[in-house]
Amino acid sequence: MSTVEHPPETRASRPRSEQAGPWSDGLGRAGARAGQTLLIAAVAVGLIVIMLRVSVVVLAVLVALILASAVSPLVRWLVGKGWSHLWATLMSFLVILLVAGSVITGVVLAIRNEWQGLVESALEGWQQLQDLVTNGPIPIDASVIDDATQQASDFLASGDYASGLASGTLTGISAATNFLTGLILMIVVLFFLLKDGPKINSFMLRWFRGETRAKLAESVDRSSEVLGGYVRGTATVAAVDAILIGIGLFIVGVPLALPLAVVTFIGGFIPIVGATAAGILAALVALVTTGPVEALIVIAIVIGVNQIEGNLLQPVVMGRTLSLHALIVLLALTIGTIVGGIFGAILAVPYTAVAWTLIQVWSHRYQSGDDPVLGKDPLSPQDRASRKASRSQREKYRKISQTEQDGEDLSASEENPEPEDPAQRQAVETGLPDSSTPSGDPGTSSSDPAQR
Repeated sequence: MSTVEHPPETRASRPRSEQAGPWSDGLGRAGARAGQTLLIAAVAVGLIVIMLRVSVVVLAVLVALILASAVSPLVRWLVGKGWSHLWATLMSFLVILLVAGSVITGVVLAIRNEWQGLVESALEGWQQLQDLVTNGPIPIDASVIDDATQQASDFLASGDYASGLASGTLTGISAATNFLTGLILMIVVLFFLLKDGPKINSFMLRWFRGETRAKLAESVDRSSEVLGGYVRGTATVAAVDAILIGIGLFIVGVPLALPLAVVTFIGGFIPIVGATAAGILAALVALVTTGPVEALIVIAIVIGVNQIEGNLLQPVVMGRTLSLHALIVLLALTIGTIVGGIFGAILAVPYTAVAWTLIQVWSHRYQSGDDPVLGKDPLSPQDRASRKASRSQREKYRKISQTEQDGEDLSASEENPEPEDPAQRQAVETGLPDSSTPSGDPGTSSSDPAQR
């Protein structure tokens, strides 16, 4: 008698009542996702709290990474000329000291004798502007302006650390101690990043295999290019802005042209906001010292220099280093200022650009090219991270992605330990048979290269 074979019971063939569970419906799946989101948010908040606790260390490392990315091309060039990594690093440090010392000396000499006059002129100009607003066609209460000014000053001076680097310790011994500690730590970290950067990179990549290792290598290269290009480009653009505005102020006859040019250079490291604040300060000083007509001329000069910067200097000098929309830059500046004060405002934009670059490297969900429904692609092909890799870098990533062999346990002994017997060690090094081993013994070294 033949037997009928029944197919094995599957999940789909079970009754619906047996498949139902507390997490199988839509509400259960939403609850699971909400729990995962809360867990990720708790981990992120914990990491942020820890970073704020050691904000001096975090700030020193972030600044060292930016400076190392900017100076590393000089180190590689010197190494390519035959220098050792140590001497190339020391020479790079000497260049940094010369440049930084020259800038600081120039700033001190420029504002040492005129800083008090600059502050008084700025305050007097602000008072005149305040009087003009309060007595104008639409009068505004002076207390409202004073309160807004005080809030803005406190906001820019300290940030909202709560218990971090700049929470009530901007003055006094504590601030000086934090600054010196961070400066020394930054110098030490920068030295080792320049000297042992390739070794550190190789050490980190060796923990991964295949495509993951290739993406990590590309992430390091793209991040270094973004940070280095940002520092070099920003310094160049800020210097050109300071020179042009300084010349314009000198021609107009503003007496504090040199200190205002220095302020313009420093403000150039804060995108959008820094140049605007420096222009307002220059206009206020011109209003007090020369008059309203000259102040309007100064405003026109600042606007013209900003247009030259945005339409000529930024595309030519910095190229597409950041590839960030202006809205993202403003949001990054705001968040960075709230979290870290003036330091956060300076570091927010370059590291936001790094985050956007890493998203492009690791994610492939973005639809590039024009779409028949959505229209033209808002992201230019030249702004994509994949387009910024050179041919040699792409070949390197391809070779790295093919590395799939497993690593060895660091605690394990070597696969072929060195023989203790001197005769056997010589036999291994020369490839000749060991005299203590009979010629017919399987342990005899063969003269065949393929067997060796």
